[in-house]
Amino acid sequence: MPAVKGILETCLYVDDLAVAEAFYSKVLNLTPFSRVGSRHVFFRLGAQMLLLFNPAETVKATGEVPPHGAYGAGHIAFAVSAAEIPAWREHLQACGISLEAEITWPSGGQSIYFRDPAGNSLEVATVQTWG
Repeated sequence: MPAVKGILETCLYVDDLAVAEAFYSKVLNLTPFSRVGSRHVFFRLGAQMLLLFNPAETVKATGEVPPHGAYGAGHIAFAVSAAEIPAWREHLQACGISLEAEITWPSGGQSIYFRDPAGNSLEVATVQTWG
């Protein structure tokens, strides 16, 4: 059996695309790749895509893509270097973002947890987090 090569796209669900787009653009410095009305906004992160969907819109059939969606908070971790952790802490605090936790993992990795406006759990983490 062939193995998958990685994660091509990750999605989170948000109830207000305009607020989410502003947050991800300002706080995470991401540039929108595409947006379709009140349905979704996509961001490119290197070879991967971050998809933000409005769950009320994605449950509707729209042609070839099957309806999908979720409600409630999701989670995603963004990779950063260890040297960038202090700058991320300062940047998030300067943006008025409450830090939920800062963890140094047994593997030596470091994480900072915070929330987006929709309540999704976001994390900036070093790759050492997973050894």
